[in-house]
Amino acid sequence: MKSLLKLMTIALTASVIMGSCSKGGESSDATGWKYNDPEWGGFEKLEYEGQVTGPNLVLIEGGTFSMGLSQEDVTFEWNNIPRRVTVSSFYMDETEVSNIFYREYLHWIKTRYVSYPEVFRQYFPDTLVWREELAYNEPLVQTYFRHPSYDDYPVVGVNWEQANNYSKWRSNRVNQMILIERGILNPTPDAKDSDVFDTEAYLSGQYQGNVRKNLEDLVSGGERPVKFEDGILLPDYTLPTEAEWEYAALALQGNQASSKDELITDRRFFPWNGNTARYKTRNGTQGKILANFKRGRGDYMGMAGALNDNASTPGPVRAYLPNDFGLYNMAGNVSEWTLDVYRPLTSASLKDTEQQDLNPYRGNVFQEKIIDEDFTPVEKDSLGQMRYRNVEDEEVLDRENYRTGNAKRYQDDDDESISYGYGKTTLINDESRVIKGGSWADRLFWLSPGARRYKQESKSDRTLGFRCKMIRVGGAAGNDDTGGNTFKEGKKKVKRRYK
Repeated sequence: MKSLLKLMTIALTASVIMGSCSKGGESSDATGWKYNDPEWGGFEKLEYEGQVTGPNLVLIEGGTFSMGLSQEDVTFEWNNIPRRVTVSSFYMDETEVSNIFYREYLHWIKTRYVSYPEVFRQYFPDTLVWREELAYNEPLVQTYFRHPSYDDYPVVGVNWEQANNYSKWRSNRVNQMILIERGILNPTPDAKDSDVFDTEAYLSGQYQGNVRKNLEDLVSGGERPVKFEDGILLPDYTLPTEAEWEYAALALQGNQASSKDELITDRRFFPWNGNTARYKTRNGTQGKILANFKRGRGDYMGMAGALNDNASTPGPVRAYLPNDFGLYNMAGNVSEWTLDVYRPLTSASLKDTEQQDLNPYRGNVFQEKIIDEDFTPVEKDSLGQMRYRNVEDEEVLDRENYRTGNAKRYQDDDDESISYGYGKTTLINDESRVIKGGSWADRLFWLSPGARRYKQESKSDRTLGFRCKMIRVGGAAGNDDTGGNTFKEGKKKVKRRYK
């Protein structure tokens, strides 16, 4: 009996010790080994405070909604049949990318890639989109992109490929600034060509930079660069998917009576309530136009002395009221690129078991880093970026979750009614991308978030711009259910975390 009590006492004492070690994340609940201790292997467990909100982003709390047309299909295309889907939480630019933002990008390209001037020319927007045979728009060719009076107007003449390249550049600049603010790297304004900062190259050990002070390495006792597992660097900026864009534009949370209600049957024709584009409140704004669009034939902004949308072409990116997510111009001003490859019969042609109702998207081309015989990434390219290759179908034959490396044409060949004779019977092919939102030159119908059109990814237009998004990692409702940190506040917390 005494020996049993002695064993119980020893066990109780051990559990108390283990519990005290586990408290505060000091040891593993699975093994009891201490975290963040060189004598116990140096495995790190961070007191992660959540994803910081990158510049110009707004947290879009995900949820379910009815994706598709919410009004009469006056074009009789039937290309967006309503269906219920769920979108995970993400961050979205509160404004369209403006001229000043894009000129900042081009300045960086021109002053960094000095050995490759063709890159600058490749990414320059097409300012000739303003030309028209029977209209005098030549002043806009010269002024709209370059003149400071248009700094805060949405950039146009940018094709889908250029928009994606801008997004990648922006990801690198934001992450580089985080490392500079953290005190890990010093600024390198004179870096050229392959010596410029690239997030993937840095994480792969192929970018050194001007190091100020690395993090403490608990394994070797020395220093080490930031790892992906540290949670300091942000995910990439990208274009939004069609589902994400439409969900963010509708902003149905604004119609919930309280945060506890689930009004999943609620619908909107536009990013605001009602079936018109005019204010309904009687506070001096009743009857005012809510967005920048073409009200009727030959009427782009109303009459002198009583201008309705106050812009005959695109207006400032923060003009008009934001929607209930805090996003500006999700209807009108300029249409916007999305990631998706366009298909008119996507939802109608697939079987119910084949449709994806969580984060739906068409356009996946799966990629992997090119590795050498030692299973390490090959050397970065001449622009300082890691090299990738497309996954071949033969590599995924034994997988259960996907069976193709290029899913743009998923199930197209299985339906004899679907045929895309590009240039002969249709303008749809694998390079056709979905555009959303309507523009300053469109009638009201196209301002509905459910309306959709398409354009070749290599083409651009004076009515077409874009905005970026970023995935949300971790909790869907934001850090501590408060909607996320601001960019600067988050950087300060990252600093405190590693002091």
